[in-house]
This record gives sequence, structure tokens and C-alpha cells, in this order.
Amino acid sequence: MSQTKLSVNVNKIATIRNSRGGLYPNVVQVSQDCERFGANGITVHPRPDERHITKKDVYDLKKVVSTEFNIEGYPDKRFMQILEEIRPEQATLVPDPPHVLTSNAGWDTKKHLVELQEIISKIKSLGIRTSIFVDTNLENIEFAQKTGSDRIEFYTGPYAEEFPIDKEKAVEPFVKAAIYAKELGLGINAGHDLSLENLRFFKENIPFLNEVSIGHAIISDALYFGLENTIQRYLFLLRD
Repeated sequence: MSQTKLSVNVNKIATIRNSRGGLYPNVVQVSQDCERFGANGITVHPRPDERHITKKDVYDLKKVVSTEFNIEGYPDKRFMQILEEIRPEQATLVPDPPHVLTSNAGWDTKKHLVELQEIISKIKSLGIRTSIFVDTNLENIEFAQKTGSDRIEFYTGPYAEEFPIDKEKAVEPFVKAAIYAKELGLGINAGHDLSLENLRFFKENIPFLNEVSIGHAIISDALYFGLENTIQRYLFLLRD
């Protein structure tokens, strides 16, 4: 196993800011602070309605992010334009239509194979690493590899939900899926509802885990522990 990187999703910071208007809390400053406190990357999801991260945020962050910049979203025309102009280190494709509250499912990669192949080919031509949001269905992982994507990102919502009940059962399908993905030559990311309670067990059981993207839990924990301390706690859980 190699060191797993922590990318902090700052959507929630933008949500708090937007609830009152103005510039506070400042998304750019918080992102820089996250990097200063040890985060290995910054993730944003600029949805069309701009209910949290705005298009302006993405362009402002491009100027200052010194680690890996990961932009996730549904690959519509607007999203593709942002990628072309920003050229982040990674683009994570999620199947969310505009009205969805949060990412809550992976791609049906077999159904959308041709569409994803075309999109990923374009993104990779821009020099951007690609990742596809998927569940643990082995067929979806097989066809994720056929799209030409560099990585998959596991939707870990089901793991987090089952963890308090039976953690071994919760992680089992992810272990099998991760091994299969590695055999196919795919890198492995993960995200959604990973927390201080369940992250270490996931890390210990999922081989070849390249990166986790965590936002809601980190910002929630920071209310109690402070942002620097919280990030250090998550990094500690990701140590080999």
C-alpha cells in the first residue's frame, strides 16, 4: 500500500458563505489554509445553479492551489468549458443532473460507454487525469476501464451507512471491487460520507487507495476540533 492522499472538498465552505452573501468565509483562504495544514489537494463541484461553489470560485482557486486541484461534476458543456480553461490536475465525472442535492450514485458505465469514451478522450487530450464515480458493481468497473479513464472513485455512501451495523460486511464489496479495478489497471479514489469514525477501517482494508475526497465531515468536525487539527486527524488515519 502507498500513502493515500487527502483532497479536501470545500463546497461546504461556499454553502456557508452563500447563505449570507458576501465573501465570508472565504473559499480561497480556507483552501490555502487546508493546504498549509497538510491537505494534498482541493476538490470543488461547481454545479450549474452555483448553490455552493461558483464558476468564479473555480477560477480564483486555480490561481492559488499549489497541491492537486480536482474539479468534479456532470460533464455538460459548461463543465467541459471550465476544464478546458482551468486545466486541473484531475477531473472527476459524476452522473448528477442539475437538480440532485448531492452525489448519491455511480455511473452506469456500460449504458453510457460511448458517451464517456468521447468525453474522457477530450479531457485527457487537455492533459487532465480522469476519474469516474462508480459503485462496487464489477460490470461498472469493467466498463469504466473501457472508457479510458485513469481512475475510478468509489461512491462510499453505502459503506458509511452499513459501517455502524457491520463494518466487515460494509467493506467487503469495496475490497473485491478494488482488487478487480487494480487488475484492470485503474487507480482508486473514494469519497462520500467518509469520516473520522469509518475512514481508518476503509483505508486498512482497501488496497491501492490513491486518494479520498472529503468535505462535509471535515467541515463539520472542524466546528469542534478546528480546521488544522481536523485535517491532521484525517491525515493520521490515512497513514500506512
